[in-house]
Amino acid sequence: MKIVIPTNDNNGTLSKMGAHFGKANFYTIVQIENNEIQDVEVIANPGHAGGACSNAIMNILNLKPDALIVVGIGPNPAMGFNKAGLPVYVDKQSFTVEESINKLLNNQLPRVMNQGTCGVK
Repeated sequence: MKIVIPTNDNNGTLSKMGAHFGKANFYTIVQIENNEIQDVEVIANPGHAGGACSNAIMNILNLKPDALIVVGIGPNPAMGFNKAGLPVYVDKQSFTVEESINKLLNNQLPRVMNQGTCGVK
């Protein structure tokens, strides 16, 4: 399972979660097998430029993830990911990627569909 998490820094599983998926400095990509982290890659976020959220959505979809974990996401990109079939989970409490991955593996993260993260705890 390949998980993408927008992050503020390039520290692997110790990276701090990014406040908003399209504005985070990096995407931390975590490969999970048998409920364990097998590989971690961090790439710079190419940004959304003139295409607004649609470019940010494509940046992530081009990574071919199985899921996305975000702290914040608006309803339009949430709908875009939902339409593309990419599960989006919200985690407003974890400080690092490692904490968030552990919550995902323990089914402790809510999934958002079309509503974005407003009102999701």
